[in-house]
Amino acid sequence: MSSRVANALVLSGSAALLGGALAFQYLGGLAPCEMCLWQRWPHVAALVLGLVAWALGSRCGVVALAAVAVLASAAIGYFHAGVEYHWWAGPQACTGPAFDIHNLAAALAAPMIRCDAAAWSLFGISMAGYNALISTLIGGGALWLLRPRGPKPSTR
Repeated sequence: MSSRVANALVLSGSAALLGGALAFQYLGGLAPCEMCLWQRWPHVAALVLGLVAWALGSRCGVVALAAVAVLASAAIGYFHAGVEYHWWAGPQACTGPAFDIHNLAAALAAPMIRCDAAAWSLFGISMAGYNALISTLIGGGALWLLRPRGPKPSTR
């Protein structure tokens, strides 16, 4: 029973977070940076693994892998939030101006989506920060639901 609940948590949580990210992108007009896209892939993996687990009767091992994928998105989100708060440097590809010397006009015309500038925040927490926090709750909650239960062995 708990593996089915854990799987439902992973499936619904990852779907909601991906749906929210896509809504911000396509309805809100907030283009994702490179690190934002990195955070989406573990949720896609979690959805695939969750569907496989559901098809197999919510096998604990597959559900645990899905939960770990969600936690991987959380880890990327924490790193990304740290880049946004300027606690550490992010990848050079999205934290500074990049120019293609062979096509300078196109490079200058294309908007650069920076990883070190939050496109949106609420209460001082960016989308990367919310992804990190919520993904930690989802992945950690799913693993907690999967923990072994039963009598503790005696120490005698």
